[in-house]
Amino acid sequence: MKVLIVGSGGREHALAWRLARSGPPVEIHAAPGNPGIAGSGHCHPVRSDDLEGLLDLARQLRADLVVVGPEAPLVAGLADTLRQAGIAVFGPSGAAARLEGSKSFAKDVLLSAGVPTARALLQPKAPCVIKADGLAAGKGVFVCLSEEELAEGLRGVASFPGEVVVEELLVGSEVSLFALCDGARAIPLTPAQDFKRAFDGDSGPNTGGMGAYSPVPGIGHREVEELVELVHRPVLKEMARRGTPFVGLLYAGLMLTADGPRVLEFNTRFGDPETQVVLPLLEGDLLGALAAAAAGDLAGADLGVSAQAAVTVVVAGGDYPAQGDTGSEITGIPEAEAAGALVFHAGTALRDGRLVTSGGRILNVTGVGRDLAAARAQAYAGVERIAFAGSRHRTDIALTASTKEIANRG
Repeated sequence: MKVLIVGSGGREHALAWRLARSGPPVEIHAAPGNPGIAGSGHCHPVRSDDLEGLLDLARQLRADLVVVGPEAPLVAGLADTLRQAGIAVFGPSGAAARLEGSKSFAKDVLLSAGVPTARALLQPKAPCVIKADGLAAGKGVFVCLSEEELAEGLRGVASFPGEVVVEELLVGSEVSLFALCDGARAIPLTPAQDFKRAFDGDSGPNTGGMGAYSPVPGIGHREVEELVELVHRPVLKEMARRGTPFVGLLYAGLMLTADGPRVLEFNTRFGDPETQVVLPLLEGDLLGALAAAAAGDLAGADLGVSAQAAVTVVVAGGDYPAQGDTGSEITGIPEAEAAGALVFHAGTALRDGRLVTSGGRILNVTGVGRDLAAARAQAYAGVERIAFAGSRHRTDIALTASTKEIANRG
C-alpha cells in the first residue's frame, strides 16, 4: 500500500514512523518531508501548500491514501481537491476544516450542538482570553490576567489578520483528546497534555508546543468515553446536519473546570507535539483505521492502547518562538536513539551531507517507559545527548504529573 503524508514536521515524522509499523507492508512517501522521514520513506520536493502539485504527485505515485498533517492545506481545501480526483484522503473538507480555520465558526457549531465551551465576551476586560479568529500556528492565543497583559495581548493579536475572539478565562487542567472520525463515528485515542508556553513554569509566550505526555492521570477509558460523548459525537452530528460531514482527526482542546469540561478550541488534524506521544502508545492497525475513516466506515476499526507512558521534549532554537534557527549543525541523534529515545525531526535539513537546523522547533525527543517517570527520564537522557548552537528546551515537561503518579502509588 502506498501512503503519501503531507507535511514536513515532527508530527509527520511520527506518522511515517508509526504507519511503517502498522502491520501490512506500506510504502511511505512524504511531501515535502524531512531528513528523518527520508530514513524510512521517500521525500518529494512539493510544498504542503501546493494543492495542484500534491494532486499531481498523488496521481503519479498512485497513492492509495493521502494523510494530511498541517492545518493550512486542509483549510485551503486540499482534501476536496484530492477527493474530487478519486483519491482517498484522511482529512476534512475545507468546509469542515473551518472548525480550526475560524474560532467564531467553531463557537457557533459548539453552541448549536449543545457542547459546553468558554463564554464569549463582547468587550475585552481582564481576566480574559484573546484569540485570533483564523490560523495562527498555535501562537494566536493570549491569556490576559491583568490590564497590562490585556494591552500586550491586544497588540499581539493585531499582528494576525482577521477578526478577534474574546472569551472568559477558564481555570482547570487542560487535556488534548484526538478522535478518528468517518463523518458519523468517533474513535478516541489516548489523551495527552501539552505545554504551550516557551519557558519552565508555564511562563513566556505561547508556542506551537514545547512538549507533551500521555496518558493523563485521572483520565481513563471511562472518562475518555464520557468526553467523546459530550464533545465529539454531538459536533459530528451537527456538522453532518449542516451538510459538511467531518472525516479525519478531530482534536478537542479541553479545560477540565470545577463546573465540568469545556472546549477551548478545535484542531482538525493530528496535534503537534501530542502526536509524538500518542502514536508510540497506540496498538493495532493505524493505517487500516485511517483508510477506513477515509472510506467513511470506521465500524470495524479496533485500536488499543499500550499500558506504558510516553513523554516528548521539544528541542528548539535559542530565539524560538520569536524566530527560528538555520544552518547550525546538529550532533548526538544516533547517541540519543542508542540510549532508547525516539527522535522525530521537526525543523531539520541536510546541507553538504550535514544535518542542520531549519526552523523554530528543531527536534522532538520521545521517551517510552513503564510510567511517566521512566518515560520522562528516557526522553531527557536523549535530549542531553543532542547538541547544536543555542539549543534550548523546557526542563519541566511532565514533571508535576510524574511526581503525582509516584505519590499516588504510595
